[in-house]
Amino acid sequence: MFSLASIATMAACLFLFGVFYAVIANFRAMISKAETRVGFTVFFDEGISDEEIAEIGEKITYRAEVSEIVLTTADEAWEQYKSEKLSPELIQTFGNDNPLENSASYTVYLNDISMQESLVRYIRSIEGVRKVNNKKDVSESLTSINKVLTVLAIAIIIILLGVAVFLIGITISTGVSIRKQEISIMKLIGATNFFIRIPYIVEGILIGLIGAAIPLIILNFSYGVIINALQNNFALLLSGTDFVDSGSIMKVLIPLSIGLGVGIGFLGSNITLGKQLKKIEVKT
Repeated sequence: MFSLASIATMAACLFLFGVFYAVIANFRAMISKAETRVGFTVFFDEGISDEEIAEIGEKITYRAEVSEIVLTTADEAWEQYKSEKLSPELIQTFGNDNPLENSASYTVYLNDISMQESLVRYIRSIEGVRKVNNKKDVSESLTSINKVLTVLAIAIIIILLGVAVFLIGITISTGVSIRKQEISIMKLIGATNFFIRIPYIVEGILIGLIGAAIPLIILNFSYGVIINALQNNFALLLSGTDFVDSGSIMKVLIPLSIGLGVGIGFLGSNITLGKQLKKIEVKT
């Protein structure tokens, strides 16, 4: 009964771990996608030539943290401004003049938004660059969210692992206590601690393996169903949202859950056995 209780608890802990990992993985994927869409704008000195603008673009592109740069010419900037800000009557007053003739710019997108500040410092040092408009608040917010998710993931994993180790320890401890007299006799006739430990260590590992297999099977079938249900029922709300596919989730969860299950089973049984065998040894 204690072994079944430990398997159930281990399965529940690893199931929660799997659910939490799936949620975190999707949040991190969404944040990473948002990071690639956050860019900053680089403006040039007045009177700069197209060749010099191209050279600046090459210097920026060579940086490892840059994923893409997009050039907006002065004419494109003016057309965009007219369509967004001005009425047709006001546009006619400008005629063929372009008041934004010195507003050509690069929009720079990054692979890792946390590296934005160092890149901005480098770009500001390039000759011909007049101004860099960077969205510092956005980058700091996204970086902070990533840090919070990481800390939260570590904290929950530690709690779940602690609970699982504790419960397996109770199971092994109960088994040793029930067989205390048998173990004492085995020790008296020459059985080594290693010989006595083996069945309990195997038991702990089996508890871990079975406890890991159950949530993996459930998560493998339920993840895709839940994602499809969300996409079908909340299509408008989740439009443009790309969820992590089931294969990518299970590719990480399967070895991680099995490793955690076996490791927790081995660790819990070993720690508990060491304490219990010392108590028995003292009495004998």
